Amino acid sequence: MAEAVALTVQRRPTGKSAVRSLRRQGLVPGVLYGGGIPPIPVAAHSLMLRRLLTQQEVRVFKLSVDGESSTYDCILKDAAFDPVTDALIHFDLQIITADRPIEVEVPVILSGTPIGVTKGGILEHFVHKVRISCLPQHLPEHLAVDISGLEVGQSIHIRDLSFPNIRILEHGDTVVATVVASTVSEEETSS
Repeated sequence: MAEAVALTVQRRPTGKSAVRSLRRQGLVPGVLYGGGIPPIPVAAHSLMLRRLLTQQEVRVFKLSVDGESSTYDCILKDAAFDPVTDALIHFDLQIITADRPIEVEVPVILSGTPIGVTKGGILEHFVHKVRISCLPQHLPEHLAVDISGLEVGQSIHIRDLSFPNIRILEHGDTVVATVVASTVSEEETSS
């Protein structure tokens, strides 16, 4: 399972004016839901959230609500950004439980150097994240895909991937990576 990271949030008031006031204080509004509890409106400091969001791997958060004794294991389910300033404007946290599968997007990391690249081909990496379903204890930080056996003209598709205890939710025909022939002719390289 992905390593848990501590995160503290505070309960927040609802309503447009309350949200504007929070944002002026450097806080980002969010919602904590799942686990059989009613949704809880929360807020967290934007700098702390931004640091956590810039990490590529999927993270499980050990969440505590300021002033309360309960803690929750949760994942970041969604984040909304301002289209002009790219500022984080909202986030959703989903509580996870050990016995219920979760659906998340995880990064796809390519490993190895394809044989086709050593022969002059060019690697093209198309899928950088995939949606998966698994129990929380099997949640990977990323999926590592070995591409070392790819020759020029060969591809790895979603249907070619298999990871224990993980179900990939993307269409099987989707190309993850391929090695294509170089379009540079020998005349161009000799001049």
